[in-house]
Amino acid sequence: MALALILTIALPLAAESARSLYNKGRGAEVRQDFEAAYEFYKQAYEKNPKELTYRASYNRMRFEAAAKKVSRGQMLREQGQLDAALAEFQKAAEIDPSSASAQQEIKRTQDLIQKQQNPQASPQSQNQPPSDVIKRRLAQAQGPVELQAISDQPITLKMTEDTKVIYETIGKLAGINVLFDPDYTSRRIKIELNGVTLPEALEIVAFESKTFWRPITTNSIFVAADTTAKRKELEQSVVKTFYLSNVSQPTELQDIVNAMRTILEINRIQQLPSQGAIVVRGTPDQVALADKLIGDIDKAKSEVIVDVAIMQVQKGKLQTLGIQPPNSVTGTLTPSSIPGGASTATLGSIKGFSPSKNISITLPSATVNFLYSDSSTKIIQNPQIRALDGQKASLKIGDRVPVATGSFQPGIGGVGINPLVNTQFQYIDVGVNIDITPRIHANREVTLKLMVDVSAVTRTVSIGGIDQPVIGQRKIEHEIRLREGEVNLLGGILEDSDVKSLQGFPGLAKIPFFKYLFASEHKEKNQNEIVFMLTPHIVRAQDISELNSKPLDVGSGSAIELRRSLPKPPQPQPAQTAPSPAPQSTQPQPPANPPNAASNVPPPGLGQPDASAAASSPTAADRAIMNFDPASSKQNKGQTFTVNLQLNSQQQMHSFSVQLQYDPKLLQLANISNGGFLSSDGQAVAIVHRDDAAGGKLQITGTRPPGSGGVSGNGSVFTLTFVAKAPGQTTIAPIGLFPRDEAGAPIMMSAGQATVSIQ
Repeated sequence: MALALILTIALPLAAESARSLYNKGRGAEVRQDFEAAYEFYKQAYEKNPKELTYRASYNRMRFEAAAKKVSRGQMLREQGQLDAALAEFQKAAEIDPSSASAQQEIKRTQDLIQKQQNPQASPQSQNQPPSDVIKRRLAQAQGPVELQAISDQPITLKMTEDTKVIYETIGKLAGINVLFDPDYTSRRIKIELNGVTLPEALEIVAFESKTFWRPITTNSIFVAADTTAKRKELEQSVVKTFYLSNVSQPTELQDIVNAMRTILEINRIQQLPSQGAIVVRGTPDQVALADKLIGDIDKAKSEVIVDVAIMQVQKGKLQTLGIQPPNSVTGTLTPSSIPGGASTATLGSIKGFSPSKNISITLPSATVNFLYSDSSTKIIQNPQIRALDGQKASLKIGDRVPVATGSFQPGIGGVGINPLVNTQFQYIDVGVNIDITPRIHANREVTLKLMVDVSAVTRTVSIGGIDQPVIGQRKIEHEIRLREGEVNLLGGILEDSDVKSLQGFPGLAKIPFFKYLFASEHKEKNQNEIVFMLTPHIVRAQDISELNSKPLDVGSGSAIELRRSLPKPPQPQPAQTAPSPAPQSTQPQPPANPPNAASNVPPPGLGQPDASAAASSPTAADRAIMNFDPASSKQNKGQTFTVNLQLNSQQQMHSFSVQLQYDPKLLQLANISNGGFLSSDGQAVAIVHRDDAAGGKLQITGTRPPGSGGVSGNGSVFTLTFVAKAPGQTTIAPIGLFPRDEAGAPIMMSAGQATVSIQ
């Protein structure tokens, strides 16, 4: 009994608590505080999960609360608060795990955070090769060949030579091998390039010489004439299968295939509707562009939920006041009932009346009316419609009413006519009928093409002996554009009727105030208003990345190819420079055998030969020597002067590269020209340089044509022209020396430096 008493008391208290939470949730929802409403509905549902009202409100408010947090997170992300935005999106996903919009925003924000923290990060595959031979071959199969990283520092290249020589010169500078198609016939062209990178130089030479090249290894390229036949013969061919995740109709798959064939000129392509996949075979650039094109098109369609509130307000007032008099009087003649037939006391003595008859007059009773009625009715329908972008969604709430559309009387051949008549009926949807076709725009606006029809059977009429319903209709059909979350009122269809009637004695019914004694006044006023309210909520927006909207250079009209920049090579670590020697005499030194040349060797790690060459180190007499002419000079501020780099080499030198350091505050490089040492036998020399004017670092490279051998002896290899910017004393000193013979082997070399005093 005690347990029963406790349960009897506790259960009503729990129910009251759940009801109180539910009422608080309704109040918060009216204030459009959806997050608070969600919490109240959730608590009410947890306390009494059997109550369907609590469950329905809880599930309905999950979407609204999640959408509110997604909207707040988007605002925070636009303000640059990525961590706070991510927290809001994660809370939205916790509230409504089915929210695709929240999942999209989480991924997008995480990508932005990762990009901020580590812009160079790229995922690496950790797949292990399988044991099966075929699968292992597939796992070990490489993708398209990519050329190794080439220096992206700007160079200067001025040559008038055979295209093969120009290609080989650039290949030497880039450290790559250049192979030529046996069918290729080269021609002499003029190239003058300033401030271009080595990859750009390769592209320019290919364009100028009407050739194309493709990598065959990471450090080798193959050059051929740019013709359709040669491209088809030599271009790489790769195959890839694309699985499309957002295609639902075969026509959509066919549209993508047609776009790839038309735009990318891919002929070897096969669609697989059963798998929702496309298999493509083409050049690496074509397949890469196909990947981008599919990424641009194969996206989940945007979705929107439209809250539709249909409110019908009916108001009616009825007033009847006064005395309703009789409308008619009836009279009858009846026999006299006076004994003895006496007529003196009757109307029988009146002329024309029989003494044995009486007149009987019947007056109907009057009605006293004192009636007042005031009624108000409010009908609300609040459905939600979820629709895909561009797809029609329909909602029908109500009844299907049969309406006769025709009749026929079948006959029986040879005997007679069947008296039965068959009637045909058509069913009409009566109630709330909504058709919505949304179009979601990139700026989070929604265009709604809609039809809202609210109808009801008002009465019936008999047509041809068949009762037919009369259907009252309220219909709106138009197209509007709204912002997400914007509330729009439609319709406002108002019916207002005012009826007034007066019944009573003529004349007396017009007397003010007293008319209610001789007449009855009836007043009736009815209002009927219908309002449609629409609120769109985007649940999945169009997901467009930076790559989707990025324009790409895809080559010329005759060949599809990607113009791409190669990855940057690793930058060398700065070397430790050796202590500078004492400055030389201010008198110019002769270029041959300078007295200070042998004592000035390049710093460790720069210009040094490899281990095999160091093992057989030559004597000082066999070393090549570089010196400056003049080694010391005095200049005035604003004056232009030249410094020659003198070489003395007993070995055959094919190329020479030097890195120099100067003070950019005191000196400005104006020009670099060929000194003539490398071209002493009449061969054309390619000279390229890279000047870091801010850091005062200069790199110069001179290369003889391939197959031309080397040169030896004395002479000026480069002539440098400087401008004296400011007073002071500075040095022009080598920080790296790279002389090579025709085989590419390093040559041992020592060097001096130049001192410049500016007044």
